[in-house]
Amino acid sequence: MNRAAFPAVYALLRASADVADHWIQTDHQARHKAEPGRTGHRALAGHVATYVAAQAAALTAGNRLLGLGLSGRGMAAALAVSGATHYLIDRRWPVRKLAESTGKTRFYELGGPLGGAYCLDQAAHHAAEAVAAVLAVRI
Repeated sequence: MNRAAFPAVYALLRASADVADHWIQTDHQARHKAEPGRTGHRALAGHVATYVAAQAAALTAGNRLLGLGLSGRGMAAALAVSGATHYLIDRRWPVRKLAESTGKTRFYELGGPLGGAYCLDQAAHHAAEAVAAVLAVRI
């Protein structure tokens, strides 16, 4: 276990998540991933698949190039947590419900979908990726 690898692992997960969310995700996926039913789940499944693939590539390359000492099990656990939480968060209703239950409804609604809602969405992803990074270096 290389606890000192945590900052690098978190940075790799975060950077690759941004690339996956903003460069790799298709317009169709972005527009439909929160819809109910099959259409929404299919769009989101495609997005999460490429999201996890981007993070896997980043972790694998970073592990080799930086000598992070991550185990395959640790990386798999990190990717499973990151992918599962990304799927849940990107359904959008969990973030909205959390905002409502914590008194953040006005902030959530601020500036439309790319305002408060987007900021809270990203904060949730960052927190999940921090947990994933801990798993990657501990397992």
